[in-house]
Amino acid sequence: MKEKATSFDIAHAAGVSQSTVSRALSNSPLVNQETRERIQRIAKELNYKVDKNASNLRKQRSNTIALLLFEDPTSDDSMINPFFLSMLGSITRACASAGYDLLVSFQNMNDDWHAEYEDSNKADGIILLGYGDYTEYKDKIDMLEEQGTHFVRWGAHDAEHPGVSIGCDNFQGGYDIVSHLIAKGNRSFVFIGEAGNQAPEFQARYFGYLKALKEQGLSQHTLGQYDAISTEGAGYDATEQMLNEITLSSRPDAIVCASDLIALGVMQKLADAGVNVPDDIVVVGYDNIPVAAYSTPSLTTVKQNTKLAGELLVSTLLDAIANKPVEDYLMPAELVVRQSCGSNK
Repeated sequence: MKEKATSFDIAHAAGVSQSTVSRALSNSPLVNQETRERIQRIAKELNYKVDKNASNLRKQRSNTIALLLFEDPTSDDSMINPFFLSMLGSITRACASAGYDLLVSFQNMNDDWHAEYEDSNKADGIILLGYGDYTEYKDKIDMLEEQGTHFVRWGAHDAEHPGVSIGCDNFQGGYDIVSHLIAKGNRSFVFIGEAGNQAPEFQARYFGYLKALKEQGLSQHTLGQYDAISTEGAGYDATEQMLNEITLSSRPDAIVCASDLIALGVMQKLADAGVNVPDDIVVVGYDNIPVAAYSTPSLTTVKQNTKLAGELLVSTLLDAIANKPVEDYLMPAELVVRQSCGSNK
C-alpha cells in the first residue's frame, strides 16, 4: 500500500523547508504568493491531507514575544544603545496591553538566534532590535523567512531587506536638518558617521545631507565624510582626524553627525581643542536620546518617535502571528532645534 504523503515530501518536491510548507498550507502572508501557490499545488498533486490534530498542537501559542537585542559598544556596561532604551519601554507596555509576555535576550552574529523559536514554543514571534546593519546577518534573516518564523525588524527600509521592517525616514531627517543649517547661514559642512552600504540607516541620513546641499548649490562645500560607528569615542576620534587634516581657515561651519552619540564625542573633542560650539562650529546629531537635551550646549538633533516605534513593532508582529497582511512602515522624522546650531548662524 502506498504510504501517505507528508509535509516533508512536499518540502523536498518544492525545494523549501518543512516549516515553509506548514506556513504555506495555512496561507501565511510570510510566504510569498508564488511560493505558497506552488506548495499548495504540489500538496494537491500528492493528495496530501493536513493532520488536524497535529496542526492544532503546532498552533498552540506561548503568548510570548522574543525581543532579540544586538549588543552595541557603549561607554557603560549596558551594551544597549541608549536610543533603544525608550523603545524597549514602549515595546514592554505594548506587549502587556496585548496580554503577551516579553522575553528579552542579547544575541550577536555568532549566536544561533535564527533557530526555530516558534517550533520550540519558546515564543510566537521575534522582534529584532539594534540590527540596523542587516546586511551582515542577512543569511540568518533569510533563514527566519524560509522557516516561516514570524518576525519584525526595526531598521532601514529598502527593496532588498528580508521580512517586515518598521523604521524612520532617515533620508528626510538628514535632508531636513541640513536644510535648517543652510537656512541659518551655514555654507560649509562635514559629515561624521559611516555612509556605506554596511550602514543603511546612516547612509540614508548621509544621502539626505547630500541632497540638501545639492539643492542649494553647495555640493562643492562639503569638506569630507569621516567614518564613525555610533559611539562617543568614535565621534571623538573622527573629529581629531578632521582637525588634523583641515586647516584653521578652512574649518567647516557645521558638522553633521549620523547619531547623537557621535555628536557628543565630536563636541567633547572640539572643547578639548579650544573650539567653541556653536560660535566656531555648529554641531548637530540624530536620534534625540535623553542626554541630548542636557549636553553643553544642548544638542540640535532629529527625533524618531520611539513610543510609536515600539507600539508598531508589537502590533505588526501580532498581526503577522494572526496571519493578517503586514507591510513595512516608515515613520516621519522630526527636527528638534537646540543650542548647538547657534542663534545667529
